[in-house]
Amino acid sequence: MTDAQQEARSFLSEEMLAEFKAAFDMFDTDGGGDISTKELGQVMRMLGQNPTREELDEIIEEVDEDGSGTIDFEEFLVMMVRLLKEDQAGKSEEELAECFRIFDKNGDGYIDREEFAQIIRSTGEPNSSR
Repeated sequence: MTDAQQEARSFLSEEMLAEFKAAFDMFDTDGGGDISTKELGQVMRMLGQNPTREELDEIIEEVDEDGSGTIDFEEFLVMMVRLLKEDQAGKSEEELAECFRIFDKNGDGYIDREEFAQIIRSTGEPNSSR
């Protein structure tokens, strides 16, 4: 684990780690431990970020430490913590948790595929199910 990855983990509460892991896992459909860069924008929008294509390319270049072209969970955490720190003046961790609770319609602590599909539809993003 790199210093940036250790710092990212220390910045987040266990609850936030679990929420980010749940979001990440929704896209890791093959269980391989990484998501494609194409799917990354959808994950970030689900978590309240709204990156432009240029910002997304820049973020990917910064966090894809192994040059695989995909983002593993540790790289994903580094990216999300950077974005949270940049957005610190706008939203607290508590507010982000509240957003998660709003998306978690049935209150089970997870955003299931149906709830996630509803989120994606509300953003106007195309949703390609596998």
